[in-house]
Amino acid sequence: MKLIAAMSGGVDSAVAAARAKEAGHDVIGVHLALSKNPKKYRSGARGCCTIEDSHDARRAADVIGIPFYIWDMSDEFHEGVVENFLAEYAAGNTPNPCLRCNEKIKFAAVLDRAKAMGFDGVVTGHYAQTRETEKGRELHRAIDPAKDQSYVLAVLNREQLQGAFFPLGDTAKDDVRKEAQARGLSVALKPDSHDICFVPSGDNAGWLRERLGSDIGPIVDEDGQKLGEHKGAYTYTIGQRKGLGLTVPAKDGAPRYVLKIEPISNTVVVGNRDALAISYIYGEKPIWCGPQPEATEIAPYKGFVQVRAHGTPHSCNYYRTIINGVEVLNAIVDEPIYGLAPGQAMVIYDGDRVVGSATITGTK
Repeated sequence: MKLIAAMSGGVDSAVAAARAKEAGHDVIGVHLALSKNPKKYRSGARGCCTIEDSHDARRAADVIGIPFYIWDMSDEFHEGVVENFLAEYAAGNTPNPCLRCNEKIKFAAVLDRAKAMGFDGVVTGHYAQTRETEKGRELHRAIDPAKDQSYVLAVLNREQLQGAFFPLGDTAKDDVRKEAQARGLSVALKPDSHDICFVPSGDNAGWLRERLGSDIGPIVDEDGQKLGEHKGAYTYTIGQRKGLGLTVPAKDGAPRYVLKIEPISNTVVVGNRDALAISYIYGEKPIWCGPQPEATEIAPYKGFVQVRAHGTPHSCNYYRTIINGVEVLNAIVDEPIYGLAPGQAMVIYDGDRVVGSATITGTK
């Protein structure tokens, strides 16, 4: 097959590209330029979009022996990821930009361009597995639970999944580093990326204030009593406990948590932890990574819902509904979940198989 190897400049994508070539595929390496001005990421950035990263990717491609190109995806990235990040926070939600990047850039824009150029698919260094079945390709967890990235890949629809290849899903991260060393790849010991790549300082709140302003607003309890002030409700997230700067202690001395963010009134509501308990989650317009489940409210399916990238899967009953013509994914968890915010992703699993996902639009 003819494959594009998306090379971030890290060890995982380099080894994935090497394995694809070794398997006999016709591979070219591509590094995605996601910023019009990557120089601003040089200092303090630990993402995957710096100038150094592009150089690392090129050197890896040379060692592997594959052609290498840089694709300018900065416009698509700004519109699909950065602008979405700002809009979601301004609306009081908590977005996952890495998940949006997978959906909008790596497996939409890149895959579309690859297919238009006559390539069969895209190879990445994500830790996940695909399996071929009579019903088509399925997405499964990686064998290394600490590195499993199936959660952020659950935005892939069935068509995109057909063009996605994850050579590292059956390998532990330590073994990938050893393999990189054996292959002579200089990125073998390069640290993993963690920060949001377009927030190089790691200061999300400061970055948001620069772009959304810092209007002062009230922090109140559930009864509406003012307890303090903030400089932008969007810099808080549901379940947050630290950094509230409250001047009025709780009567029982218990810590307070962010319960609600009201963007229109620029108000942050706080209360005790028990008020964060969630038992029902729903999201509109789900994406199915395999066959669409036939589960209904009357006859739900048993499975697990995961609401954070490396969070604990929660046992649940899940089902589909249609409300005003819009498909909705619903999950009722066996035990309460705390600190869940709209904008996060809910991913449904059947064992280690990814059923589908949706962006959380409401909880109860």
